[in-house]
Amino acid sequence: MISVLFAVLTALSNGSAAVLQRRAASTVPDSATLRLSLIRHLLRKRVWLAGIGLVIVAAFCQAVALATGPITIVQPIFVIELPLTLLIASHVFRTRLPFAGWFGVAAVTIGLVLGLGAAAPYGGKETVDTLAWVPALIVTGVFEVLVIAAGRRARGNARAALFALAAACAYALTAALLKDAVARIDDGAGAVAFFTSWQLYATAVAGIGALFLLQNALQAGSLVASQPMLTLGDALISITYGVTLFGEGVRTGWWLLPELLALVLIGAGCVELARSPLAGGTAPPKPRAR
Repeated sequence: MISVLFAVLTALSNGSAAVLQRRAASTVPDSATLRLSLIRHLLRKRVWLAGIGLVIVAAFCQAVALATGPITIVQPIFVIELPLTLLIASHVFRTRLPFAGWFGVAAVTIGLVLGLGAAAPYGGKETVDTLAWVPALIVTGVFEVLVIAAGRRARGNARAALFALAAACAYALTAALLKDAVARIDDGAGAVAFFTSWQLYATAVAGIGALFLLQNALQAGSLVASQPMLTLGDALISITYGVTLFGEGVRTGWWLLPELLALVLIGAGCVELARSPLAGGTAPPKPRAR
């Protein structure tokens, strides 16, 4: 499936970008939190700019994936972004991934397969009525305000986790808006409908907000605190948008048991992988044993 291929490419680009951005953001002083000075600091760092380049690549791949597949399938695939990134980093830097890291890769991969197999997403429509966006945007806005306010009061890893959850919600909203905007290309008026749709420009606003929140999450604490919340939050909130806005369906009933097990596996795997020095961009190159 084209959507699956481009979802995997998106995950790879986003995961690599997160590691590069974490390396840059961790050097910014706490006084820049939730201030534009944070971005000014980051703009001076080449490693952060390289991460932004990968974000742009990911945005293109995500648009193709969402245009060719349901959001309840495309967005959950993004949970493999960290395993893919660390596997490539271990090869590039000639550093062995420890046994715990392989456990993380296996846990996330098995969790993704189990979760998608149990949920078996189905149905859905390509576009969303404008009026249906109104309550969705209101609920999302209230949620973001509450989470960000809690994050401002918190410190360290708790702040990182809360800001990561806010970023996850913004990224999920970005995906839903982008899917709705891209679908309008085939909805009668072609490119004109796409470039004149309010969803396209709302996508840009939500995406910039998500990026800003992610930088604050990465600057506030460790990747162990932010990555699981970002990964699981994005997947679960995206599924919520898929079901409530696009009319997509997932299996419930006793299927919730394997779905919950999948979430546990993915969460445990993300925590284990985020602990790796490779995830923080601090692992020194080590030659492979021959």
